[in-house]
Amino acid sequence: MKHAPIKSAPAAIELSDYEFFKRCLVQYGESNLFVDTEEWLAHDNPYRRTLRPHVFKHLDFSRPLRRAESLTYTGLAANRTLLTTYEQDFLLLPESGFETKRADFAEFYSSRSTALGTVVRSWLERYIFGFLDQEVTVSGPWTEDSLDAYFQDFVKSLRQSNENKAMSAILGSTNREHAARTFLIQLAGDFLLEASAMARNVLGHYGPVQSELFKIVIDEYGYGVHETKHSTLFQKLLRTHGLDARPHAYWQFYLTSSLLINNYYNWLSRDHSQFFRYLGAILQAETAFIYSCGQMAEMMRDVFGSKAETQYFTEHVHIDHHHSQMVFDRIVRPAVKTYGAGIIPDIVRGIEEAKVLGQMAEADFCDQVGWADGGSRFKGLHPAIYAKIRSGELKPTRQQFTEPRGELSVTHVHDGDELCHIDSGVMHFVVGHDRHTVLNAGEGTVIQRNRLHGAIIDSDECVYSIYSIGDHRKCLS
Repeated sequence: MKHAPIKSAPAAIELSDYEFFKRCLVQYGESNLFVDTEEWLAHDNPYRRTLRPHVFKHLDFSRPLRRAESLTYTGLAANRTLLTTYEQDFLLLPESGFETKRADFAEFYSSRSTALGTVVRSWLERYIFGFLDQEVTVSGPWTEDSLDAYFQDFVKSLRQSNENKAMSAILGSTNREHAARTFLIQLAGDFLLEASAMARNVLGHYGPVQSELFKIVIDEYGYGVHETKHSTLFQKLLRTHGLDARPHAYWQFYLTSSLLINNYYNWLSRDHSQFFRYLGAILQAETAFIYSCGQMAEMMRDVFGSKAETQYFTEHVHIDHHHSQMVFDRIVRPAVKTYGAGIIPDIVRGIEEAKVLGQMAEADFCDQVGWADGGSRFKGLHPAIYAKIRSGELKPTRQQFTEPRGELSVTHVHDGDELCHIDSGVMHFVVGHDRHTVLNAGEGTVIQRNRLHGAIIDSDECVYSIYSIGDHRKCLS
């Protein structure tokens, strides 16, 4: 009797293998959709979004970020990439010129890209959100009554707090209109695709709770009337204040923390094992929005006067009173009754994690406003620090670059303070959309750690040096 030759079993794919993830990440970034661009804005093409993929192979994603590391270079790269993988689940179409973008459309949704994105996504989720396990601890026995008391305390704390640091930063800015527009840009990444993440949880079969959640989704979509859809109202808000209202036009100007919050809700809604955690997070958002939207509308009127467009915000002050109570009374409470008190810690965790991420985003935005306002101040710090470098008192690592006119450095951050020195030529050092500092030969600026920035060359050639100086304050002492 003859026997067929024994075939060796193929090696199992180990999704927790870091090297496997890294190979998939590098391959994912090889798409021409994600390469560096020569323009600041993305013009009606939701498929092209720069991820700076040429540096993927040099970045270390092996250990989850700590909270203090969330705004680093790798944190920004990971969040940009993760949001891209999530949005391959959504149908995005340009407003016009589809035929010229059809190849991009096909590539964005290709089986190759989505398969690689699936592998990359799970690792990036651990990398980005791992710190939340250290930041939030939910313990002790929970009952329906203790959950009710906890929620009422949360509502009370929102009512009693009149402070909104982000609004104060805008109103205290030296360029309030720019700061307000920067704030709107941070909202645009989520609000122009509003409720898309939430809609992931209305599919399936889980009874009355499912129908109640669907009511919130259809509220967000204007009950099928496009003019009253919440994202349509937000587009009106953007256009009124001179901003492009198409999805991800300002991709380069999203702060890391803005991407982080957007990714958080996509993460919880895409992973259905975290459904109860998601209920807590959405309860926090719908409740907090009641109060923050009122403050946002007031800020807009203060900054833009009678020309302020506030309907989006005032609509949410009204509707989120209803949504907050609806989520708690018709979704959270019935879910606890149906699935048991064991889900309450997940609900509370979602609330607390959403609060942590909101605090991080508020601080990040305030710091960015101060950074943009401080262009002349940071430029003024250059001579003293550069003098110490020339004298040999400071010996930082140096990188020198030579770039032609029009060369654009895609927005990014640094993990420590840097000193930019212009050896020859002219650079426009960009600190936000439509805001920059001009640096001529012999001039320079301090680049503050974790602050989003870019540059574009405004001379036939520019030679400049970047010095890694650590903490710039120590260099001045």
